[in-house]
Amino acid sequence: MAAATSIRTALPMMNTDLTIGRSGHRDAQAASRSDAAASRFEISIHDTMAPLEQEWRSLEALPFNSLHNGYDWCAAWAQTHGSELLIVRGTLDGELQFILPLEFVPGRLFNTARFIGAPHSNLNTGLFAADALPLPQVDVSDLLARELNHRPGHKVDLVTLEKTPYHWHGTASPLTGLPGIKNQNASFQLPLLASFERTLAQVNAKRRRKKMRISERRLEALGGYDYVIAQSPAEAQALLDVFLRQKAIRFAALGLPDVFHEAQTRAFFHALAGRCGEAGNPLLELNAIRLKGEHGGRVVAVAGLSRKADHVICQFGSIDEDLAGDASPGELLFYRMVERLCGEGAALFDFGVGDQPYKRSWCTIETPLRDIVVPLTLRGRFAAGYHRALVRAKVVIKANRAAYSFFQRARSRKTHAGRKTGDVE
Repeated sequence: MAAATSIRTALPMMNTDLTIGRSGHRDAQAASRSDAAASRFEISIHDTMAPLEQEWRSLEALPFNSLHNGYDWCAAWAQTHGSELLIVRGTLDGELQFILPLEFVPGRLFNTARFIGAPHSNLNTGLFAADALPLPQVDVSDLLARELNHRPGHKVDLVTLEKTPYHWHGTASPLTGLPGIKNQNASFQLPLLASFERTLAQVNAKRRRKKMRISERRLEALGGYDYVIAQSPAEAQALLDVFLRQKAIRFAALGLPDVFHEAQTRAFFHALAGRCGEAGNPLLELNAIRLKGEHGGRVVAVAGLSRKADHVICQFGSIDEDLAGDASPGELLFYRMVERLCGEGAALFDFGVGDQPYKRSWCTIETPLRDIVVPLTLRGRFAAGYHRALVRAKVVIKANRAAYSFFQRARSRKTHAGRKTGDVE
């Protein structure tokens, strides 16, 4: 698959006036204000979501706050996983500044507080007010240690805020002042312009259309196809089940662990599929390529999309390789989804986390991500060092295809062995 003509590490310019730190000068001013305001900064910890719902939804409505940290997304994860919540609410002079939706994850050696649903999120920003200041590192660490470690039954050694952007929506993240390390993966985006033709022109329109025609001819030989979007909760649930089956087959063929295998994870996505959020957008919209003719009704490609304002994230995708793999139905599905969204006011199609050839063939923006690691105890300091070493090792391994394949196979064998013995990873 050909790479895109250019991949740039840049910021998508979104349709919003609610931005923080639009220039280096303003960023410096904000940092100075943050230092001056540190003594007026307070946080509280909450173990339930409902009392914060009104404030939570007011912050999630702001365009620069990630949909993965939204109320409905987090509630679905917490309910299906039985999460112990440690929601951090921050104020300045009594005015709400932010909400960090965290969950408690116990471990054998140390305990962690992380973003709710972090294993299956593509981008985490936390939830910040429009005029939020950069979080002061020392003060936040001290306050978190004091508040989190005086709660009955919880001893948090480490706070990890994974997959946070350095900048987003033209805005410097208020989290950038906290200690962290570059994540081993970036995320990839395609700007959606005023027309589909202009959008395709960014990624070699002639080649893209040729591939689409080849896909369509091969599918016509099988009886033709329909591009479908789930129109009811029942249809969304059915397409999600198809995705889970197709993905399990794909992982098994590659000798990789199935990250969707756990019952709680499947329940989480089923809780989202076919439901709408406060803004009226589906929490998880299921799109598919479905065959007609002899194989009528068979779904050969599935993708799950989530949308907030003009930002659309592809949460996952799969294809039926047994029947139509050579027709590239997944590529065709992306073509049809991007075509549709160009006419529906979307400004950015986000292919999510992970560097893969098909993403580079579609995308012109590469967004580096960062893992923020805040140790709260002595044990947490060792854990933070381990986390940083692990991320660096992943960067090295992923840069070496042979080593990456070896470790993936080893991980798969461990996963299968764990399932046979009843171990939980």
